Amino acid sequence: MELRHLRYFVTLAEELHFGRAAQRLAISQPPLSQQIQQLEEELGGPLFARTSRRVELTEAGRVFLPEARAALARTEQATEIGRRATRGEIGELRLGFTASAPLANVMPAIIRGFRERWPDVHLTLQEMLSHQQMQALRDGALDVAFLRAPTDPTQADAQVTQQVTAVELQSEELLVFLHRSHRLARTRASQRVVLADLAEDFFVHFSREAGASTYDQFIELCRDAGFRPRMRQEAREAATIIGLVAADLGVTLMASSFRNINLANVVTRRLAEPAPHLSTWLAHRTDDASAVVRAFLEIADRHA
Repeated sequence: MELRHLRYFVTLAEELHFGRAAQRLAISQPPLSQQIQQLEEELGGPLFARTSRRVELTEAGRVFLPEARAALARTEQATEIGRRATRGEIGELRLGFTASAPLANVMPAIIRGFRERWPDVHLTLQEMLSHQQMQALRDGALDVAFLRAPTDPTQADAQVTQQVTAVELQSEELLVFLHRSHRLARTRASQRVVLADLAEDFFVHFSREAGASTYDQFIELCRDAGFRPRMRQEAREAATIIGLVAADLGVTLMASSFRNINLANVVTRRLAEPAPHLSTWLAHRTDDASAVVRAFLEIADRHA
């Protein structure tokens, strides 16, 4: 039994006239009669009672009709679901992100834009460290990942470069976060700070475990400024670090978006030009042909 048998049967059952049914189906009458006969032979009995003047459903035909309609409806539904899945309109997207990524405006904007455009795609979000996300992408456990790094996070490993592609979405200036009582906080807000002026200060910052690339960038910036930072405390979360600055335990360097963590007694100053930057990256497997991933990347490209 094929779908055309069901379609021909339902049309004839609705018309109860071979000529009108054939016209609706855009075929001639003899092929319609042949297909109905094939269906009846497969089912083992007549579905229509035929006379020279009229066509009527048999009892078997009346029982079979709602089942045939339901089968055609399920087929149409499955076809539409397949088409929507092919277009990336339904399915699941597994998304990783670092703890600080939502503070950058671009990530919330992309997720909101994607949900508005494709509301039937289920988003599974998981907070992970950067190196964990890269491994999850390579293993196929994540589809896309939001990373924070000063340079392309895939370039550190040649094998990763071949498997994962990263697109820069947003670049932010690094700022100095100070307690309001700090000597440099008394300068005009427009006055830039020379990093070497903080050589004698204590620092609070992310641990290397929390983000190797941002930690390495911080250490390299201090070294280029001629000093090794005096670390008072390391932490994994941005809110914790800024809270420690608010407690006057030290100063820190963080991306401008962290000003969204608005704590009393914390002020920011820009660094002398050329100011360093930290970027938000969207990474995905290079060979991923998923329609859902493609749809997400298209939304991301509009917000980059």
